[in-house]
Amino acid sequence: MSLDYVGWIDKFAGESYPQDDGFLKIVRNEPLGLTAGMLPWNAPLALMAAKAAPALATGNCFILKPSEKTPFASLALGALIKEAGFPPGVFQVLAGDGSTGALLAAHMKIRKISFTGSVPTGKCIQEAAAKSNLKRVTLELGGKSPAVIFGDCNLENAITWTSRYLAINSGQACFAPTRVYVQEEIYEKFIGGYKAALKAATAAVGDPELEQTMLGPLVDEMQFNRVAGFIERGQNGQGTLSLGGKRIGDKGYFIEPTIFENVAPDAEIIREEIFGPVVVVNTFKTEEEVIALSNDTEYGLMAGVFTQDINRALRIASVLESGTVGVNCISQLSQSTPYGGSKQSGLGKEYGREALEAYTEKKTILINMTY
Repeated sequence: MSLDYVGWIDKFAGESYPQDDGFLKIVRNEPLGLTAGMLPWNAPLALMAAKAAPALATGNCFILKPSEKTPFASLALGALIKEAGFPPGVFQVLAGDGSTGALLAAHMKIRKISFTGSVPTGKCIQEAAAKSNLKRVTLELGGKSPAVIFGDCNLENAITWTSRYLAINSGQACFAPTRVYVQEEIYEKFIGGYKAALKAATAAVGDPELEQTMLGPLVDEMQFNRVAGFIERGQNGQGTLSLGGKRIGDKGYFIEPTIFENVAPDAEIIREEIFGPVVVVNTFKTEEEVIALSNDTEYGLMAGVFTQDINRALRIASVLESGTVGVNCISQLSQSTPYGGSKQSGLGKEYGREALEAYTEKKTILINMTY
């Protein structure tokens, strides 16, 4: 359990309110009962903790359903849970494919499901939850995160953040900065440094002594072919391929970090979540223009604003349609603050007090103090 949760646990037994109307009012946060978490394959243990910790801390039982592509870490954890002395049934691991997830979503005894994954699957889970027992759902469904680079930014810092979090896990991260908008006057300087950083990440693949990169393989052949398909179609009139786009080596499913420039706002590669190391880098002139470009998407999970003008940063952060906005950073989250998306990036929040409350039912007790 994260230490960020500990300070809140004692507050969940009940909070009292003033007797301004003759009633003592107590609001309790009570556990829901049986809950479940469904994981994607890209960060199985980290996302397990995000779902299991608040569920268990607030007194619920929890079923963990890992992705069928990465079940072994969760299954190994199950043995450790048993060894640690958890009571039987409090923490269960249930491996299986999508049909197993569908059974959980429709189960009449499960009171909440937290799911991280694709938009179509999230919609199916929400529908099944509504048709069964109206169970609660938290959905974190991906993103197409914009990074806005202004002319007055610290250029080295902007390049570091935007390249690092495209390379990490080979872009297989929902908050990866896959749309980069650069103000015209610094575009040439930025793109030169950005390409150099991504080339360095590519060169480090397979060299155990070069630890500055986390550019690994795509998860399987299906995902490799999917990403390669986006790259192939992107070269067919959607934009200018200026870096990468090829397979790395002949073993494993590695793809070079890939940059497309001069991409139209309605192109597939700028609108769809590719979930690979593919980025669109375009220019902008004004604040108004880049705000419109950034918000022109059905996703709203993560965004970043790079500038040394804090007033500008806060002004833009307030109008970007995103669950999290980083200032001079991107693809960063905190366990003590809520994390989740707007629009089709999801429903509800994970981390922070909001995650704890999502696994509880609020009960109001009114005590008549006047009779």
